[in-house]
Amino acid sequence: MIQRIASSTISMAAVVTLALLLTLLAIGYQPPDPVFQASKVMDQVVSTLRNATFEKEDTVLVTGEDILAPVPSQAPAEILGPALEKNLSVSVGVCDPGTTFINCSDPDVLVAIQLANKKKFPDMGVFQYGVPVRGSKDSACDIAWRFKPRHEKSLRMYRDYREYKLLVNTSCDYVVEKIGGWHSGKNAFFQRDFVNDSIYNRSFNTFWSSKYLYYSRGGDYCKSMNQYMWSFLCALGEARYLNRTLVVDLEMCLEGSYSPDLKPQEGKDFRLYFDYEHLQKKAAVVEQKQFLKRWLNWNKKHPQHPLSYRVVEDFNVTPMHLRSFENTILWRKFEQPEPNNYWYRVCEGEPEKVIHRPWDLLWKSKRLMNMVNSICGEMEWDFDAVHVVRGKKAEDKERWPNLDRDTMPEAIMEKLEKEVEEGRTLYIATNERLEGYFDKLRAKYRVHLLSDFKSLWGPHSLWYNQTMLLTRNKRVEFDGYMRAEVDSEVFLRAKKRIETFGHLTSDCKDGVNTC
Repeated sequence: MIQRIASSTISMAAVVTLALLLTLLAIGYQPPDPVFQASKVMDQVVSTLRNATFEKEDTVLVTGEDILAPVPSQAPAEILGPALEKNLSVSVGVCDPGTTFINCSDPDVLVAIQLANKKKFPDMGVFQYGVPVRGSKDSACDIAWRFKPRHEKSLRMYRDYREYKLLVNTSCDYVVEKIGGWHSGKNAFFQRDFVNDSIYNRSFNTFWSSKYLYYSRGGDYCKSMNQYMWSFLCALGEARYLNRTLVVDLEMCLEGSYSPDLKPQEGKDFRLYFDYEHLQKKAAVVEQKQFLKRWLNWNKKHPQHPLSYRVVEDFNVTPMHLRSFENTILWRKFEQPEPNNYWYRVCEGEPEKVIHRPWDLLWKSKRLMNMVNSICGEMEWDFDAVHVVRGKKAEDKERWPNLDRDTMPEAIMEKLEKEVEEGRTLYIATNERLEGYFDKLRAKYRVHLLSDFKSLWGPHSLWYNQTMLLTRNKRVEFDGYMRAEVDSEVFLRAKKRIETFGHLTSDCKDGVNTC
């Protein structure tokens, strides 16, 4: 009896000890924060931009969506695939082998389509299917589906609708005989998500009860887009640190290198390049014109109690110092000579320890990403890509002595033969504007360039109609930066990616002796 009690006591003690250890481990464990880590990665990527001198970057243009880890709402198809094949039947309820009529509403039709997609698109994660409907013939069904490439880090989802030709085999199973091309399932077409980046109309009560951080225009205006993003994210980071709403000026100036006449282009809308809908949902921001109008109206109606504000004219006044101020508006002015009038100077030095640039807030415009989706879809999301940098760098023989020679079509072909299988679809992302420059590569590859898809921004395109709506019927040019954004995003979605520097040429990316 005593032995039983002792044994029971020892067992209980072991259980309690184990439970205590597990509790301590659970308390001490901190899972990795993908957003925070993503910010660190992006800070490293653009750490070279912290100096006061900026150069236009000709390589892949990166925003926050390109480095975020995906957070799927449900298990992707590649995870469900084995279970799908094992547990789901594709048998026909009433067997009629060889029939030319397919009942698209039969649940087994959807299963057959799912299995066909899994085989046709092994690198895709399909997250949601629509209801199959009759296609152009009795033997065809159209269906819409949402998907995401498995290797893509962006949180975005893409959509397609295709026609599937089916038959019933002798085993009474549905079999997909043929899968139509990109957007071939016209009967399953659905209206794309409306790009809702209209400016939120903040109520008067909400306006006066909030606190604001207002950056006036500084030396970053008309500088490179890389510098603009680096500075803008500094302002967003400070606003988040101070727990204030950031006043956002939607009027941008595009650096001259992105325009044909090499002159800066003022009056560009922020929403043409970035996803303002996403920004408004995820961050405390207010549009500048609305903010200034509300501020003026408040002071007119309440002359005895105007909104309090504090002007900060020196970027050396740190965010840590401003945290103690209770004024409704903190107004940073940038009127000193360059480079002391750059926004990003606010985040240099000590503030770097507390201000984290929120890269997860800055996504590319949905309008441009719709183009990326269409281009990749036309290539069946099964392509390789090469990024060819030429332009001014190829002309500057002092800093890039080999670049021009190494990016000639013959030299590119020689390198590609070792990297890309003959007959593959090859997308060329490039700043080379000479038409037909890469024609020699067509002898071995199915070559595509951005110019092959110019109908996507033509006068009858979705992008054209959406931008006309945004600008109130003022025509928008598909400019150099938009081209670079779309080119970059398509390049990032290739199965095999070959860069200029490090692959095609031995020259250093930033010139001689900078490797």
